[in-house]
Amino acid sequence: MKKTLGILCALLLAGGSYAQSQLPNTLSKIDKIYGLSKYWNEVNFNFAYLNKVDKNQWEENYKELLAKVQNTKNDYDYYRLLQQFSASLKDGHTSIFLPKSLTKFILNGEFGDYKLVITTIDGNMVITQVNYSKRKEIPIGTVITAINGQQTADYLAEKVLPYISYSTEKSREALAATQILNSPIGTEYQLQLKKPNGKLLHKTFRISPAKETKLYPEMSSKAFEFKKLDRNLVYIAINSFENAAVVTEFKNKLPAIRKADGLIIDLRKNMGGNSGFAYTILKHLTHDRELVINRTQVLDYNPLFEFYGVQYNIQAKDTAQGSPENRKLLQRAYLTARDSYFYEIPFNTHDNQINKSERVVLPTVLLTGPLTASSSEDFIVATDNQHHITTIGQPTAGTTGMAMGFQLPGGGWARICIKKERFPDGREYVGYGIQPKVQVKTTVQDFIQQKDPVLRTAIAYLVKK
Repeated sequence: MKKTLGILCALLLAGGSYAQSQLPNTLSKIDKIYGLSKYWNEVNFNFAYLNKVDKNQWEENYKELLAKVQNTKNDYDYYRLLQQFSASLKDGHTSIFLPKSLTKFILNGEFGDYKLVITTIDGNMVITQVNYSKRKEIPIGTVITAINGQQTADYLAEKVLPYISYSTEKSREALAATQILNSPIGTEYQLQLKKPNGKLLHKTFRISPAKETKLYPEMSSKAFEFKKLDRNLVYIAINSFENAAVVTEFKNKLPAIRKADGLIIDLRKNMGGNSGFAYTILKHLTHDRELVINRTQVLDYNPLFEFYGVQYNIQAKDTAQGSPENRKLLQRAYLTARDSYFYEIPFNTHDNQINKSERVVLPTVLLTGPLTASSSEDFIVATDNQHHITTIGQPTAGTTGMAMGFQLPGGGWARICIKKERFPDGREYVGYGIQPKVQVKTTVQDFIQQKDPVLRTAIAYLVKK
């Protein structure tokens, strides 16, 4: 990693200052306008939840940014404006990614002699891992109470959350915790820390590559975890559906699961991947011949109906006029003008061809949280009609669908959600999260004492079964 050079210039993006001179400045004004306009245009034609956007505000934001992007000092400043623009849509599958030419200058929670990992717990920004040599100076469970002279909540609201592309308040907060110390090399943070013993610690940190990689406590980064619990219960954590290996590992554990009286599947860290892998695992856990999955819609735009709806100012009452065919056309014009005319995919089932001898159907609990997202939510939706499966924890992220990706000037990447997903019965959960059957929260004190009330509740539930 390059050494920080140049004069540190103030910038209210990450809340500190960073070395402007090290960041690339390759984009022309034309490139910047084109990138912004391309994203704006693609959203207007393809974003599945456009009907939930304040279009007047969206257009005003675009016009304001046309001037702002031209005056950005470097490519990083430009992309941060795009990220803020995208985040205003509040969708986890609609976002902007920095080009590699920029990411090599960005570090997360690395401060030379210190390495910090932050997690949100019960509304607090908590240090949940620290490099091993600093574990006594900054104990785990330490809460960040202020950043650069601002209360943490105010800092988050002003400097971090406006750039987080996620759907629900809790999911944005959870993701913000992972990004709160993510900045270019040289960024300076003045942190006020409250230790578990109540004592305050004030420290100044500056982003630079961490010298020590060993973290305390050690936490598994595996996509699949398995362990046997007391009372003949089995616990598995599926932390990602990104790779087919997770299906293989699950199948390898089926003999042990088959001997259990109850199963716990922890999805709290699972931010998605391939829904096909999720469904393959679920097919082993049901007697049903098919899985009933999300109902899917995509925008069905037709410029002629847009014209009719706008030109003739068609209102809801107008759609009840005339013959059935006329009413259908009026309704389409009315909905198209409001970004609400959809084509519904005419199937929402997956055949289950898993051999019955390979299936294991037993009382099962899914553990959920605000980072349970995308294909892990698809997995949960498909269990909605499975009476032997329940959910315990916190509401999920409320973000799934299919993202259409495209490149931006300078090598960045954009994606837009083009599929609207709902429960099979039409209930919406994107933007709201899937509510667990039993809600349980974890406190900072629980974390310090290494207690997991969500898991404990799941065990108690299965024991009663």
